[in-house]
Amino acid sequence: MNLVIVESPTKARTIGKFLGKKYTVLSSLGHVRDLPKNKLGVDTANNFEPTYVIPLKSRKIVSDLKKAAAKADKIYFATDEDREGEAISWHLENILKPAPDASFRIAFHEITEEAVKHALANPRQLDLRLVDAQQARRILDRLVGYELSPFLWHKVAKGLSAGRVQSVAVRLIVERERAIQKFKAEEYWTIEAGFGKRGDGVFRAKLNRIDTKNLEKFAVKSEVEARKLYDILKDGAYRVSRLEDKEAVRNPQPPFITSTLQQEANRRLGYSAKQIMMLAQHLYEGVELGDEGSVGLITYMRTDSVNLSEKFIAETRDYLKSNFGEQYVASGVRRFKTRAKNAQEAHEAIRPTSVSRTPESVKQYLEPQAWHLYDLIWRKAAATQMPPAVFAAAMIDISTSKDNHEYVFRANGATMKFEGFLKIYQSDIKETILPKLEKDEEVDLKDIAPVQHFTEPPARFTDASLVKALEENGIGRPSTYAPTISTIIDRHYVERAEGRKLAPTELAFLVNDLLVEHFPNVVDYKFTAKMEGDLDDVAEGVKEWEPVIRDFYGPFKENLLVKEKEISKKDLVDEATDQICEKCGKPMIKKMGRFGKFLACSGFPECRNTKPLKEDEQKMAGLVADQKCEKCGSPMTVKHGPYGAFLSCSNYPDCKNIKNIEKGTGAACPECGKGEIIERKSKRGRVFYSCNKFPACKFALWSKPTGAKCPKCGNAERSQSHAQRGGALLVYAPKKMIKCSKEGCDYTVAQEG
Repeated sequence: MNLVIVESPTKARTIGKFLGKKYTVLSSLGHVRDLPKNKLGVDTANNFEPTYVIPLKSRKIVSDLKKAAAKADKIYFATDEDREGEAISWHLENILKPAPDASFRIAFHEITEEAVKHALANPRQLDLRLVDAQQARRILDRLVGYELSPFLWHKVAKGLSAGRVQSVAVRLIVERERAIQKFKAEEYWTIEAGFGKRGDGVFRAKLNRIDTKNLEKFAVKSEVEARKLYDILKDGAYRVSRLEDKEAVRNPQPPFITSTLQQEANRRLGYSAKQIMMLAQHLYEGVELGDEGSVGLITYMRTDSVNLSEKFIAETRDYLKSNFGEQYVASGVRRFKTRAKNAQEAHEAIRPTSVSRTPESVKQYLEPQAWHLYDLIWRKAAATQMPPAVFAAAMIDISTSKDNHEYVFRANGATMKFEGFLKIYQSDIKETILPKLEKDEEVDLKDIAPVQHFTEPPARFTDASLVKALEENGIGRPSTYAPTISTIIDRHYVERAEGRKLAPTELAFLVNDLLVEHFPNVVDYKFTAKMEGDLDDVAEGVKEWEPVIRDFYGPFKENLLVKEKEISKKDLVDEATDQICEKCGKPMIKKMGRFGKFLACSGFPECRNTKPLKEDEQKMAGLVADQKCEKCGSPMTVKHGPYGAFLSCSNYPDCKNIKNIEKGTGAACPECGKGEIIERKSKRGRVFYSCNKFPACKFALWSKPTGAKCPKCGNAERSQSHAQRGGALLVYAPKKMIKCSKEGCDYTVAQEG
């Protein structure tokens, strides 16, 4: 009997189906050894030697693996093909201690019968360079987290954490928020007009040039200037002064890597980075496809390589030719170059394991969210071998002369001549059709108006834009993006604001400022990126891991000891107030806790009185006015917990009734007609909107409703669907649009203002 060890049970089931009775495939359920939970576990005086232990949750698994290994003729370690997977195999080998001639490492980046059997036929030895790189990262993160986190407990609040990558991510979010707070909107105006020929439709144009001077963004700064131009131009005679037609092409982008998948799936599907990786893991490890059994649908999803296998390229080109015709196959094989320096996590991009396994053919076997992600991956990969989309780009200048000055309006348009790869990978490109005109032809001015604009502040980060910023700064690697975002949310440094944006908490500002001032290297973008580069060099065998850690730890530890003595918690977080403790008469002070600021008695520990800030109480007062406990009739009061404010019965502890504070939207529920749509948060912290009559009514939306109903659905034939009875709700959408919430309805309109 031969033993194959993988990380997950799903992966074990999928591979077991391929290998038959001669092989036993078991799962380690991830790591089976780690640094100890309750002590440092790194000997800083002895070359940073780590001490590994088998966690309690892994002991039975290890015991079962040992029994199976004792009966096995050969052991194949088949963990994922990256640093983490290499380290898991190394730990397993150290625990099981197989004979050298009976121990093999195999790796594959797709879970298909062909890939697994090819790996078995071509085993290799463990790559200790990858193991060293993973060990170095784990030790570095332990040293920072284990020594800097207690410093934050002493100086700020208990329960806080710091991390080599997470703290840099928090800094990005805090600095973006400060840029938003400092932002001052600037006013500017444009002159916009509608032109056309008699009997034809109207096309839009903007004033673009006066004489030879192009109008830049802030050329017209006030309403007075705009009105002057309007008065000059409102009754002019207009003619076509310039026509330009050219062909523009748009090529398909590279297939997905980890970061671009997270960005695109967040933007298009609204999934969080964590959710995307969980769904991708499921697609990679194997999905039951009826009689076909368990099949891995995509290649390994932690990668920074854009390579595609020659086999996949050939199959894709054949598929496109058979299903769409020769004109939809690129004239030559299209390959892409990996942008990431030292791309090492895998050998291929994220792609379907078989292009013939189309999204429609597997739809019945997948949950909707997993199917949408697979559909996105399939289309992106297949589109790489399709020709570019071709557009006819047009430009028309419309001129008038007044008072010896020439005023030129410009209209730009584009129409699709050939859809190319956009046939399967749709884009948000919109066609703008301009009329056929001749040079010097006269056109009618249909309407003209001065339009006021204001510059907008930078946007808060989303999962997508934060991943992009981390990648651009060289911070983290494919396997760390999603866990980093989850960690800073779980640690209450960041919360999800409206529209899935990442907003820093008060705690984030305080901790970030403390780290920036006193531990600049820990949160310095370039320093952190250099550290990632050093870890890459370890993986490449260019550097040894111990000196990399020593160069960081020596100055870090020395500075930490100085700051422990130098910084006072009272100076940092305590703030005097004019409020008096009603229990002992001593002054109340403003303190910082894990969940934000609160009032505490200065007589602590003799007096342990705490309460929310007065402004927080006032903020909640309007939300709880006249609310009575439905169980005993007593007034409800506001309490604060780890997940924010909530309502509690004032008759506690005799009555322990609690409930959430409802944040209404003013939109009536279209499902039951009785409730109101209110804002809620999911277990993962994502904002959604649902009926306040839940669980009696389970209507829910991911986007905030405007309160209005869709006029298109409202005019449709009535059915029993909530989305058609009187019209589905309209919801706020990206890019200042409003759209219908009903799937399949294409009604959209721009937001006013």
